[in-house]
Amino acid sequence: ICAPSRASLLTGRYSTRFGFEFTPLPDGMARITSGLAQQSDRLHEVHVDLDLASTMPPFADLGMPPSEITIAEVLKDRGYHTLHLGKWHLGRRAEFRPTAQGFDESLFMESGLYLPEDDPNVVNAKQDFDPIDQFLWAFMRNAVSFNDGASFQTDGYLTDYLTDQAVASIEANKHRPFFMFLAHWGVHTPLQAAKADYDALSHIADHRLRVYAAMVRSVDRSVGRVMQALRDNGLDDNTLVILTSDNGGADYIGLPDINKPYRGWKLTLFEGGTHVPFFMRWPAGIPAGRHYDGVVSHIDLLPTIAAAAGADLPDDRLIDGVNLLPFATGQASGEPHKAVFWRQGYYQAVLSGGWKLQVSDKPNIDRLYHLAVDPLEQVNVAGQNPQKVTDLKALLATHNAGQSAPAWPSVIARPVSIDKTMADPEAPDDEYIYWPN
Repeated sequence: ICAPSRASLLTGRYSTRFGFEFTPLPDGMARITSGLAQQSDRLHEVHVDLDLASTMPPFADLGMPPSEITIAEVLKDRGYHTLHLGKWHLGRRAEFRPTAQGFDESLFMESGLYLPEDDPNVVNAKQDFDPIDQFLWAFMRNAVSFNDGASFQTDGYLTDYLTDQAVASIEANKHRPFFMFLAHWGVHTPLQAAKADYDALSHIADHRLRVYAAMVRSVDRSVGRVMQALRDNGLDDNTLVILTSDNGGADYIGLPDINKPYRGWKLTLFEGGTHVPFFMRWPAGIPAGRHYDGVVSHIDLLPTIAAAAGADLPDDRLIDGVNLLPFATGQASGEPHKAVFWRQGYYQAVLSGGWKLQVSDKPNIDRLYHLAVDPLEQVNVAGQNPQKVTDLKALLATHNAGQSAPAWPSVIARPVSIDKTMADPEAPDDEYIYWPN
């Protein structure tokens, strides 16, 4: 999920090593979500600990520790100018913000509307079946800030606006080494499309799907414009560009096919939640057209980018990630990791040697999938492979022994159906997990 993924991406470390285990929620979200959830007729209840939520620090104070070292800090020490544009979700207090975590410039997304709801250039799609969507529409606005200054409204649809600023930043910094973290909010809820993109997709009959597809279209256009800006400024050959996503598509937008062929969604540890695109392009350093099948992770970004820039890794802490360049160029073979881990409180997973184990206390179940023969996680073979379950649980235990206690607790436990969206009616025999925020 978004915030822990970003903490891992920027540090090269599992975010649980420094207590960033649960997703920071905006102030009041637990209380309002609880009230809205009580009106729902869903089969499995949303559990909200309102007493615990009332003791939580403010949203602004739930951040990545300043003691962590980010990609931006590593590259800044190497002489790079560092820029952040878009989503952050790693704390809003001064010491947590991008400008305190190695970024020279930060165009910070203060809230999450792509345009004001009533703007004539936007088309909205609301999910009345999702309590969190109702919260977002009620409390979000269109707002960004620059270098911790006063917030202001974007000049145009958010995805396009961030792209405009990215292109301008490439032009402004073409004469020096720079690192840009362009963190698009698209295609996150609330679902809002630029009207021009929506109008271009008139062949899509379903309104919600059309809005979502239009949002994807704007992100596609952004990638094209950024790549063209690199070419226009003579930077294309010697710039490493990485494109990835912090998680898979979510069940709460009510679109059943967005993660196909994989099962599951964002918030789950099925492949639909964890198996995301990962592209690297660097004409001067990586041969074109290569495809690598080994398991890689967001924790690998920092070591990979540092290696490309000739920067030193921090030597005072464990870096979980691996430099992927030898694997991308064909100089190295095999797997970069013996195992890859995910942990969200009582819901955890480990992937090792083609076997993936998910464990949970709520509901109490072990799910084992042999991805080498069942990549779509259709058949739980835990009962037929008790020794494999034991071995993978031992790997999880060893991993957990090196992690820190959560810096703040989970206050919401939300049921997520593995094979249905929130818009679909539930059945008693549906598989589900409980996600602790």
